[in-house]
Amino acid sequence: MTRTPPALPPLEVELPDWPAVQRARRRVDAVRSGTGRVATVAGVALGGSGLLADQATTGLGLAVVATTTAAGLVTLRAWRPAGHQRATASVLYLMPGTGLTGLLLMERLITGPHWSEALALTVWATATWALRPARMARRMLCPPPAPAPTVEVALAEEVDEHPAARWWAERVAVDGGAAPGTLLGDIEQTGEKSMRAVIRSADPTQPVPDISTKRLSALMDVPEDEIDIRGVSGRGAGLRQLSIGPDEIAIDDPVTYWEKKIAPKAMPGTRLAGVRTRQLPSPQLVDPNGEQ
Repeated sequence: MTRTPPALPPLEVELPDWPAVQRARRRVDAVRSGTGRVATVAGVALGGSGLLADQATTGLGLAVVATTTAAGLVTLRAWRPAGHQRATASVLYLMPGTGLTGLLLMERLITGPHWSEALALTVWATATWALRPARMARRMLCPPPAPAPTVEVALAEEVDEHPAARWWAERVAVDGGAAPGTLLGDIEQTGEKSMRAVIRSADPTQPVPDISTKRLSALMDVPEDEIDIRGVSGRGAGLRQLSIGPDEIAIDDPVTYWEKKIAPKAMPGTRLAGVRTRQLPSPQLVDPNGEQ
Protein backbone atom coordinates (compact mmCIF):
# COMPACT_ATOMS: atom_id res chain seq x y z
CA MET A 1 0.00 0.00 0.00
CA THR A 2 1.39 3.32 -1.10
CA ARG A 3 1.46 6.03 1.51
CA THR A 4 0.69 9.60 0.45
CA PRO A 5 3.46 11.95 1.54
CA PRO A 6 2.34 14.84 3.72
CA ALA A 7 1.79 18.19 2.05
CA LEU A 8 4.74 20.50 2.22
CA PRO A 9 4.22 23.75 4.11
CA PRO A 10 4.11 26.88 1.93
CA LEU A 11 7.45 28.55 1.50
CA GLU A 12 7.50 32.32 1.63
CA VAL A 13 10.40 33.91 -0.21
CA GLU A 14 11.00 37.62 0.20
CA LEU A 15 12.65 39.17 -2.79
CA PRO A 16 15.25 41.83 -2.02
CA ASP A 17 13.95 45.36 -2.44
CA TRP A 18 16.63 46.57 -4.81
CA PRO A 19 16.32 50.26 -5.78
CA ALA A 20 17.29 49.47 -9.39
CA VAL A 21 14.47 46.92 -9.70
CA GLN A 22 11.95 49.34 -8.22
CA ARG A 23 13.05 52.07 -10.62
CA ALA A 24 12.72 49.68 -13.56
CA ARG A 25 9.22 48.64 -12.44
CA ARG A 26 8.13 52.25 -12.13
CA ARG A 27 9.42 52.99 -15.64
CA VAL A 28 7.61 49.97 -17.09
CA ASP A 29 4.43 51.04 -15.31
CA ALA A 30 4.75 54.53 -16.76
CA VAL A 31 5.21 53.08 -20.26
CA ARG A 32 2.13 50.89 -19.82
CA SER A 33 0.11 53.85 -18.61
CA GLY A 34 1.15 55.93 -21.61
CA THR A 35 0.41 53.05 -23.98
CA GLY A 36 -3.10 52.75 -22.56
CA ARG A 37 -3.73 56.44 -23.10
CA VAL A 38 -2.48 56.21 -26.69
CA ALA A 39 -4.67 53.16 -27.30
CA THR A 40 -7.73 55.05 -26.01
CA VAL A 41 -7.05 57.98 -28.35
CA ALA A 42 -6.52 55.54 -31.23
CA GLY A 43 -9.84 53.87 -30.40
CA VAL A 44 -11.62 57.23 -30.50
CA ALA A 45 -10.02 57.97 -33.88
CA LEU A 46 -11.03 54.52 -35.15
CA GLY A 47 -14.60 54.96 -33.97
CA GLY A 48 -14.78 58.45 -35.44
CA SER A 49 -13.50 57.24 -38.82
CA GLY A 50 -16.10 54.49 -38.82
CA LEU A 51 -18.77 57.07 -38.02
CA LEU A 52 -17.84 59.46 -40.82
CA ALA A 53 -15.98 57.40 -43.42
CA ASP A 54 -16.86 54.48 -45.60
CA GLN A 55 -17.95 51.24 -43.94
CA ALA A 56 -15.09 49.45 -45.68
CA THR A 57 -12.82 50.46 -42.80
CA THR A 58 -14.91 48.51 -40.27
CA GLY A 59 -13.26 45.18 -41.05
CA LEU A 60 -9.78 46.64 -40.67
CA GLY A 61 -10.77 48.31 -37.40
CA LEU A 62 -12.19 45.07 -36.00
CA ALA A 63 -8.99 43.24 -36.90
CA VAL A 64 -6.82 45.85 -35.18
CA VAL A 65 -8.97 45.82 -32.03
CA ALA A 66 -8.99 42.03 -31.86
CA THR A 67 -5.23 41.75 -32.38
CA THR A 68 -4.22 44.35 -29.81
CA THR A 69 -6.70 43.12 -27.21
CA ALA A 70 -5.61 39.49 -27.62
CA ALA A 71 -1.94 40.40 -27.37
CA GLY A 72 -2.53 42.40 -24.22
CA LEU A 73 -4.63 39.63 -22.68
CA VAL A 74 -1.89 37.06 -23.30
CA THR A 75 0.72 39.22 -21.55
CA LEU A 76 -1.73 39.82 -18.70
CA ARG A 77 -2.49 36.13 -18.05
CA ALA A 78 0.98 34.72 -18.71
CA TRP A 79 2.61 33.11 -15.67
CA ARG A 80 -0.38 33.98 -13.46
CA PRO A 81 -2.02 31.28 -11.37
CA ALA A 82 -5.52 30.30 -12.43
CA GLY A 83 -8.36 31.37 -10.23
CA HIS A 84 -11.11 33.84 -9.62
CA GLN A 85 -8.77 36.81 -9.53
CA ARG A 86 -7.26 36.09 -12.95
CA ALA A 87 -10.72 35.53 -14.45
CA THR A 88 -12.00 38.84 -13.06
CA ALA A 89 -8.92 40.69 -14.31
CA SER A 90 -9.37 39.15 -17.75
CA VAL A 91 -12.97 40.34 -17.96
CA LEU A 92 -11.92 43.85 -16.93
CA TYR A 93 -9.16 43.88 -19.52
CA LEU A 94 -11.57 42.83 -22.31
CA MET A 95 -14.09 45.57 -21.57
CA PRO A 96 -12.54 48.41 -23.66
CA GLY A 97 -11.94 46.17 -26.70
CA THR A 98 -15.37 44.58 -26.45
CA GLY A 99 -17.06 47.96 -26.19
CA LEU A 100 -15.17 49.34 -29.18
CA THR A 101 -16.00 46.21 -31.20
CA GLY A 102 -19.68 46.67 -30.47
CA LEU A 103 -19.44 50.33 -31.47
CA LEU A 104 -17.81 49.49 -34.80
CA LEU A 105 -20.47 46.85 -35.54
CA MET A 106 -23.22 49.36 -34.74
CA GLU A 107 -21.64 51.87 -37.13
CA ARG A 108 -21.67 49.20 -39.86
CA LEU A 109 -25.32 48.33 -39.31
CA ILE A 110 -26.59 51.92 -39.21
CA THR A 111 -26.41 53.67 -42.55
CA GLY A 112 -24.86 57.13 -42.43
CA PRO A 113 -23.91 59.14 -39.38
CA HIS A 114 -26.43 58.97 -36.55
CA TRP A 115 -26.64 60.70 -33.20
CA SER A 116 -26.78 57.38 -31.36
CA GLU A 117 -23.39 56.42 -32.78
CA ALA A 118 -21.86 59.70 -31.66
CA LEU A 119 -23.40 59.26 -28.21
CA ALA A 120 -22.06 55.69 -27.92
CA LEU A 121 -18.58 56.81 -28.99
CA THR A 122 -18.63 59.61 -26.42
CA VAL A 123 -19.72 57.26 -23.62
CA TRP A 124 -17.06 54.69 -24.54
CA ALA A 125 -14.26 57.28 -24.72
CA THR A 126 -15.24 58.96 -21.43
CA ALA A 127 -15.62 55.69 -19.51
CA THR A 128 -12.39 54.21 -20.85
CA TRP A 129 -10.36 57.37 -20.18
CA ALA A 130 -11.74 57.86 -16.65
CA LEU A 131 -12.05 54.27 -15.37
CA ARG A 132 -9.12 52.68 -17.22
CA PRO A 133 -10.35 49.09 -16.79
CA ALA A 134 -7.32 47.55 -18.54
CA ARG A 135 -4.92 49.27 -16.14
CA MET A 136 -7.15 48.25 -13.23
CA ALA A 137 -7.00 44.63 -14.40
CA ARG A 138 -3.21 44.66 -14.70
CA ARG A 139 -2.81 46.14 -11.25
CA MET A 140 -5.14 43.47 -9.89
CA LEU A 141 -2.64 40.79 -10.93
CA CYS A 142 0.54 42.87 -10.75
CA PRO A 143 0.58 45.16 -7.71
CA PRO A 144 1.82 48.66 -8.51
CA PRO A 145 5.49 49.30 -7.77
CA ALA A 146 6.36 51.00 -4.55
CA PRO A 147 6.66 54.75 -4.85
CA ALA A 148 10.09 56.30 -4.84
CA PRO A 149 11.32 56.51 -1.24
CA THR A 150 11.33 59.98 0.20
CA VAL A 151 14.32 60.88 2.27
CA GLU A 152 13.20 62.77 5.31
CA VAL A 153 15.70 65.44 6.15
CA ALA A 154 15.76 66.58 9.74
CA LEU A 155 15.43 70.33 9.71
CA ALA A 156 17.46 72.36 12.09
CA GLU A 157 15.52 73.67 15.06
CA GLU A 158 15.70 77.18 16.36
CA VAL A 159 17.66 76.84 19.57
CA ASP A 160 18.37 80.53 20.11
CA GLU A 161 15.63 82.44 21.94
CA HIS A 162 17.32 85.76 21.33
CA PRO A 163 14.88 88.49 20.13
CA ALA A 164 17.01 88.99 17.04
CA ALA A 165 16.56 85.30 16.15
CA ARG A 166 12.78 85.57 16.47
CA TRP A 167 12.78 88.78 14.41
CA TRP A 168 14.87 87.02 11.74
CA ALA A 169 12.43 84.08 11.60
CA GLU A 170 9.40 86.39 11.29
CA ARG A 171 10.77 88.99 8.86
CA VAL A 172 13.75 87.59 6.96
CA ALA A 173 13.44 83.77 6.80
CA VAL A 174 9.84 83.69 5.53
CA ASP A 175 8.93 82.74 1.95
CA GLY A 176 9.74 85.69 -0.24
CA GLY A 177 12.00 87.21 2.41
CA ALA A 178 15.63 88.13 2.10
CA ALA A 179 16.82 84.71 3.35
CA PRO A 180 14.03 82.11 3.19
CA GLY A 181 14.62 78.80 4.92
CA THR A 182 17.33 80.07 7.26
CA LEU A 183 17.80 80.42 11.01
CA LEU A 184 19.84 82.88 13.03
CA GLY A 185 21.90 81.70 15.97
CA ASP A 186 25.07 82.20 18.01
CA ILE A 187 24.18 85.86 18.39
CA GLU A 188 26.88 87.94 20.06
CA GLN A 189 26.96 91.63 20.88
CA THR A 190 30.35 92.91 19.74
CA GLY A 191 29.89 96.59 20.48
CA GLU A 192 27.46 99.28 21.43
CA LYS A 193 25.95 99.27 17.92
CA SER A 194 27.33 96.08 16.46
CA MET A 195 26.58 92.36 16.61
CA ARG A 196 27.73 89.09 15.11
CA ALA A 197 25.66 85.94 14.39
CA VAL A 198 25.65 82.76 12.35
CA ILE A 199 23.11 82.16 9.60
CA ARG A 200 22.15 78.50 9.30
CA SER A 201 20.21 76.72 6.56
CA ALA A 202 17.05 75.10 7.98
CA ASP A 203 17.86 72.07 5.82
CA PRO A 204 21.41 71.00 6.73
CA THR A 205 21.84 69.44 3.27
CA GLN A 206 21.20 72.73 1.47
CA PRO A 207 23.41 75.83 1.32
CA VAL A 208 22.43 79.19 2.72
CA PRO A 209 20.87 81.11 -0.19
CA ASP A 210 22.43 84.26 -1.56
CA ILE A 211 21.30 87.07 0.74
CA SER A 212 20.89 90.60 -0.53
CA THR A 213 22.58 93.08 1.79
CA LYS A 214 20.38 95.80 0.28
CA ARG A 215 17.22 94.05 1.49
CA LEU A 216 18.72 93.52 4.93
CA SER A 217 19.79 97.16 5.01
CA ALA A 218 16.24 98.27 4.23
CA LEU A 219 14.71 95.89 6.80
CA MET A 220 17.05 96.88 9.64
CA ASP A 221 17.62 100.52 8.64
CA VAL A 222 21.36 99.94 8.85
CA PRO A 223 23.87 101.32 6.33
CA GLU A 224 24.65 98.75 3.69
CA ASP A 225 28.41 99.02 4.21
CA GLU A 226 27.94 97.97 7.84
CA ILE A 227 26.48 94.58 6.84
CA ASP A 228 28.93 91.81 6.06
CA ILE A 229 28.09 88.20 5.13
CA ARG A 230 30.89 85.71 4.59
CA GLY A 231 31.67 82.02 5.01
CA VAL A 232 32.50 80.47 8.34
CA SER A 233 36.10 79.31 8.52
CA GLY A 234 36.35 75.54 8.33
CA ARG A 235 32.60 74.99 7.71
CA GLY A 236 30.47 74.31 4.65
CA ALA A 237 28.01 76.42 2.70
CA GLY A 238 25.22 75.62 5.16
CA LEU A 239 26.61 78.31 7.49
CA ARG A 240 27.34 82.00 6.97
CA GLN A 241 28.85 84.58 9.31
CA LEU A 242 26.77 87.76 9.65
CA SER A 243 28.26 90.97 11.03
CA ILE A 244 26.16 94.11 11.53
CA GLY A 245 27.25 97.53 12.68
CA PRO A 246 30.57 99.36 12.78
CA ASP A 247 33.53 97.08 13.26
CA GLU A 248 35.20 97.17 16.63
CA ILE A 249 38.73 96.37 15.56
CA ALA A 250 41.63 96.74 17.92
CA ILE A 251 44.60 98.72 16.66
CA ASP A 252 46.92 95.92 17.76
CA ASP A 253 45.48 93.74 14.92
CA PRO A 254 47.00 95.58 11.93
CA VAL A 255 46.03 93.02 9.28
CA THR A 256 42.32 93.12 10.12
CA TYR A 257 42.45 96.87 10.71
CA TRP A 258 43.91 97.39 7.24
CA GLU A 259 41.34 95.06 5.61
CA LYS A 260 38.36 96.68 7.32
CA LYS A 261 39.29 100.31 7.76
CA ILE A 262 42.01 101.39 5.35
CA ALA A 263 41.81 99.25 2.20
CA PRO A 264 38.09 99.79 1.33
CA LYS A 265 38.37 103.59 1.32
CA ALA A 266 42.02 104.53 0.79
CA MET A 267 43.57 101.62 -1.15
CA PRO A 268 40.91 99.27 -2.59
CA GLY A 269 42.13 95.85 -3.60
CA THR A 270 45.23 95.89 -1.44
CA ARG A 271 46.13 93.43 1.29
CA LEU A 272 48.55 93.76 4.14
CA ALA A 273 51.02 90.95 3.59
CA GLY A 274 53.13 91.46 6.70
CA VAL A 275 54.06 93.82 9.49
CA ARG A 276 57.62 94.60 10.53
CA THR A 277 58.28 96.23 13.88
CA ARG A 278 61.52 97.63 15.31
CA GLN A 279 62.38 98.01 18.94
CA LEU A 280 63.48 101.58 19.66
CA PRO A 281 66.22 102.18 22.27
CA SER A 282 64.89 103.37 25.55
CA PRO A 283 65.61 107.07 26.17
CA GLN A 284 68.21 107.98 28.78
CA LEU A 285 67.47 110.58 31.37
CA VAL A 286 69.97 113.42 31.58
CA ASP A 287 70.47 115.29 34.85
CA PRO A 288 70.44 119.11 34.47
CA ASN A 289 73.75 119.15 36.32
CA GLY A 290 75.35 117.06 33.56
CA GLU A 291 75.14 113.72 35.30
CA GLN A 292 73.32 110.82 33.74
